[in-house]
Amino acid sequence: MNRILIAAWCLAGLALLLVLQVHLLPALLAGLLVYELVHLAAVVLSRHLTNRRAKLAAVVLLAITIIAVVVAAGATIVMLFRSDAGSLPGLLGKMAEILESTRDSLPEWMAISVPDNVDALKDSLAHWLREHGSELQLAGKEAVRGFAHVLVGLVIGALLALREATSNAAMAPLAEALAGRARRLAEAFRRIVFAQVRISAINTTLTGIYLIGVLPLFDVHLPLAKTLILLTLVVGMLPVIGNLISNTVIVIVSLAHSADVAVASLVFLVVVHKLEYFLNARIVGSQISAKAWELLLAMLVMEAAFGLPGVIAAPIYYAYLKDELRNTGMV
Repeated sequence: MNRILIAAWCLAGLALLLVLQVHLLPALLAGLLVYELVHLAAVVLSRHLTNRRAKLAAVVLLAITIIAVVVAAGATIVMLFRSDAGSLPGLLGKMAEILESTRDSLPEWMAISVPDNVDALKDSLAHWLREHGSELQLAGKEAVRGFAHVLVGLVIGALLALREATSNAAMAPLAEALAGRARRLAEAFRRIVFAQVRISAINTTLTGIYLIGVLPLFDVHLPLAKTLILLTLVVGMLPVIGNLISNTVIVIVSLAHSADVAVASLVFLVVVHKLEYFLNARIVGSQISAKAWELLLAMLVMEAAFGLPGVIAAPIYYAYLKDELRNTGMV
């Protein structure tokens, strides 16, 4: 086998591991997102523009527009979660009140872990904040740093897409091999993320129909329904585990009305959860020729090694690895 190709594989693998090790996954995902969007749009522009300067100007304008749209979309989601219509703190507070009101009906082993009232919950939270104040300050700094990494990743992704769309310069063998690995990773990202967007949209639509369509027909109006729908859309970008998070929150909020509504919500969400397994197998699995259990196993291993970032990166990394192995005829 070509030594240059083997060297490119080793360097690519080392780079992917370092991305997780030094916490640069947000920058990588942001860069890949902008790269794919700009690249797809640039392909369309190239069919209609032959002049190099016109193509360059069009791609630059396109890249700036896409970066602005991505940043605006992220800011909009944050604002919605902080607003009255989509208050995440309000949702957490409502869940605490619901758990408090249902404490007496819980099994004894579970009730011991639930605070007696909201004041007790606030005292426990204040005590936890005092004990972990330094960690929270560090988390705040890391959030700012992560946002900066995302912005840099957006710019790098746009610049790479710009270079590919406008440059025809020849590259040295190792550089060409590394560029091939990068293109294959970008293709894996596109297949996984765009497929997951479709799955999340379907799950969110079904959840929205249930919360604001079906339940009101039976005179059941759950609190913060819009927040629940938005939460389902956002966390739905995480394969499988995102659906579990939204399902848990919806069932707890359903307890605010009655145990019967909570059971109905659980049954509905179990059906949707099973549907997601089917969708993952058909949509995501078909994109990378992988079964749902393969993705789950990859997520389990990556979570054990790298935590939550590993869960997010697992489908993309696995798709890339399988694509490389398939290209060589090993699988």
